[in-house]
Amino acid sequence: MHTTNDCCPPARPLTDMDTALSLLLSHARPVAQSEQVPLLAGLGRVLAEPLKSPIAVPAWDNSAMDGYALRSADLANTGNDAGARLRVTQRIPAGSVGQPLEPGTAARIFTGAPVPPGADCVVMQEDCAADGDWVTVSRTVAPGTNVRRAGEDIESGARIIGAGTRLGPQHLGLAASVGLAELSVYRRLRVAIFSSGDELANPGEPLGPGQIYNSNRYTLAALVAAMGCEVIDLGIVPDTLEATSAALADAATRADLILASGGVSVGEEDHVKPAVERLGSLELWQIGMRPGKPLAFGHIGGTPFIGSPGNPVSLFVTASLFARPFILTQQGVKGPVSPQTLTLRAGFDWPNPDKRREFHRARVETGPDGEAEVQIHPSRSSGVLSSVVWANGLAVIAEGRSLRRGDTLPFIPFTELLG
Repeated sequence: MHTTNDCCPPARPLTDMDTALSLLLSHARPVAQSEQVPLLAGLGRVLAEPLKSPIAVPAWDNSAMDGYALRSADLANTGNDAGARLRVTQRIPAGSVGQPLEPGTAARIFTGAPVPPGADCVVMQEDCAADGDWVTVSRTVAPGTNVRRAGEDIESGARIIGAGTRLGPQHLGLAASVGLAELSVYRRLRVAIFSSGDELANPGEPLGPGQIYNSNRYTLAALVAAMGCEVIDLGIVPDTLEATSAALADAATRADLILASGGVSVGEEDHVKPAVERLGSLELWQIGMRPGKPLAFGHIGGTPFIGSPGNPVSLFVTASLFARPFILTQQGVKGPVSPQTLTLRAGFDWPNPDKRREFHRARVETGPDGEAEVQIHPSRSSGVLSSVVWANGLAVIAEGRSLRRGDTLPFIPFTELLG
């Protein structure tokens, strides 16, 4: 495998990942302002107030299937071995309301239709034989069979979605099912982003000598936008302390969070860290992880700042593992904000442990025995952005751990990190 130096040797001990993330999240302050939005605009937003149902669901006893609504006693009292023969007096499709059912009669009923007063069960049509205005029921059933009771799913006044929930399609569907047309959600988070480096050019521009295209701007903007944030794009900042300080000061007045890529290491052209220290405070720098060691966290005035390394894979990993949970907390999300991991089998050997926790670009494949296993990209370089497209998740190798093929390890699917 190829190796790469993540950055210069640290001048002080590295902060372990768990401590770093805990410190980071302890500084995340949820936005306080909320707004009313139409239900269809709620996707990805965070509820500011719990949702309560104004109605019961179902609103009335209804049929769980197509069949016949009747009185269970009419089936139990028959002495006919062929079954009970009942006159069909009405037909009740979904969206209609039937009349009270007389003893000794049945109602043809369809899934979702209200069970008429007097009936206490529904017999599925497969257990019935229709003959004109009559039906013969070949079995007995207990009261309540195939009947969905009023309020069985949701009682009127019940809380159906808690405040702090980030809304997905299923939440919008549930809100719609109880007739709610508007939601109270926290306002969108304003996130300022910029890239540091004189070597950067924007796509569509000709490359000058020694220049590369700025992929980080688009990766970071897309990650932030996918989380429902308002992106304040400050573009490329020149490699000077003055320009970096000016960009940070401007961002602090306009945003709830500042995300920067590049300039956080210890090189002579790395100006982000000293600019943050000049304007505010730096609470965290250099994490015991690979890739992404030169992660920085601090404040410009009251505005939090997260600085990621300039290498594109390092940016992707640190933004996913640190910026994302920080943003979710700022958005007002209650409950766990770190990604859920799977435990899967390694399809590779890893004989040489590292002092840092490693996050390898990886994907799940089918092993020789037909079982799922994790394969990692052959390059460890944090500059190989194509490896992120090749992968569908991150394989996590703990500090000091070696692996043999067949051992288990944590795997973070990209579905837990994107959007």
